[in-house]
Amino acid sequence: MRPTKRQKPKVKRKSIKIIGDASRVITRLHLPDKRNRINKIIQRILSMPDMAAQNLMAQTMADFSGRHEDIGHVFKRHVDVVKPYLPPNTVLSDVQQSLIGAYFTKEYAIESAALFNPSIVPHPDQSHLKKGSLRFIMSLRATGEGHISSIVFRSGVLDPTNRFRFDSVSNFVETPELQLDPVYKRNPFQLKLNEMGAGDEISAHILNRLPEDFTYNQLIETIGNLRAKPQFPEANQNRTFQTMSWLANSNYEVSFHPDHRVSERVIFPVSKNESRGIEDARFVQFFDNQGEGTYYATYTAYNGHAILPQLIETKDFINFNIVTLNGKAIKNKGMALFPRKIGGRYAMLSRQDGENNHIMFSDNIHFWQKSQIIQEPEHPWEFIQIGNCGSPLETDKGWIVLTHGVGPMRKYCMGAILLDLEKPSTIIARLDEPLLAPNEKEREGYVPNVVYSCGALIHNNALIIPYAMSDINSGIATVDVNELLNCMRA
Repeated sequence: MRPTKRQKPKVKRKSIKIIGDASRVITRLHLPDKRNRINKIIQRILSMPDMAAQNLMAQTMADFSGRHEDIGHVFKRHVDVVKPYLPPNTVLSDVQQSLIGAYFTKEYAIESAALFNPSIVPHPDQSHLKKGSLRFIMSLRATGEGHISSIVFRSGVLDPTNRFRFDSVSNFVETPELQLDPVYKRNPFQLKLNEMGAGDEISAHILNRLPEDFTYNQLIETIGNLRAKPQFPEANQNRTFQTMSWLANSNYEVSFHPDHRVSERVIFPVSKNESRGIEDARFVQFFDNQGEGTYYATYTAYNGHAILPQLIETKDFINFNIVTLNGKAIKNKGMALFPRKIGGRYAMLSRQDGENNHIMFSDNIHFWQKSQIIQEPEHPWEFIQIGNCGSPLETDKGWIVLTHGVGPMRKYCMGAILLDLEKPSTIIARLDEPLLAPNEKEREGYVPNVVYSCGALIHNNALIIPYAMSDINSGIATVDVNELLNCMRA
């Protein structure tokens, strides 16, 4: 393909700006750093006169019940956490129970610092739409106090002319019900421990006492039995216990209320390996050989020191299953799954070395062992590094892959390449110039001079690109697919 009239396709920026709202808050457990202070706080609450406690609780409910859908349930859940610190034989009144729960609860503004790195996929419900319209779900990385990131969602409709109509955003934000008792398979669990350097005689001892399919509670119980009657040096045992518990806690399920709006749902860090944030979810609608659809997303779990690539699976954006990705090729950020198998195998883009675009294939979506480089930095605007900007998009000409490149002054631009449909390790065309570069209105933010996306879609022959602006806000751009392809060079 040779350029026809212009070297660079015309990109249209929408006037829409997706901005974080500091009033969108969730509740979180609030414990002092020194646990011995919990007893002191509880004693102070219990020493309050009944009338003072009632008045304080009434004021607390007046201040906060309108900001959360069931604040009383939150207080009850949090008082259960600190019950071991109560004086022996203490019987709490309803007011004391709620007040203790309130003292160990805090609000967290999930979007107060930034709302960026979006991806967009078709909504699972496409009913009752005008012909040529598409209902969508957009995921975004929300960042709040302490720069802790979570995943939030927006929904809306694209009309036949690619105009956006976003659904109204709820005033409430829901943290989901957490299920920390999924079923694990013994062999994959052992393989992951081996990769983590914890596949020793202690872990083998524990796993050999578990069934092939075991639960979280069974694992913790078996660890507890060995802790009670040690058979190995205790220091070694404790290291293995910690690693096995850490791995198990990295796999969990969350469920939201099905009758609540998409914008009320937030996937907030729950496991230790993601304690400092859930970063850059790349959602894709994946179809198997029978045409059944499942939504997957890769994301980066961060604990302040190390990253761990994770996989989200959902059918409906109500129930989510989160598991670790495994294998020698699971090393870095920015993994993007193809929306279907190729040659009978799963395919995924990745950036193994922090510099080049890689591709990898696997028979099992959870295990990835090998990768190969398909693209190295070539142009000045990508000399530092390149990577993908979301999952590939299928056209009859090939797979369109949006890329990001980093150039002088750490300026991030977005480009595009075209991969062969059946041999996607082969680049058949590319743009020589950036498709999208930060303009004067987009270059100021938490990380200046950056445009970035985690996933686009094609609708009515237009490439719809939600993108982040300097790691603080998000916008939307569109480009005609045929024009984009015609501007690529072979």
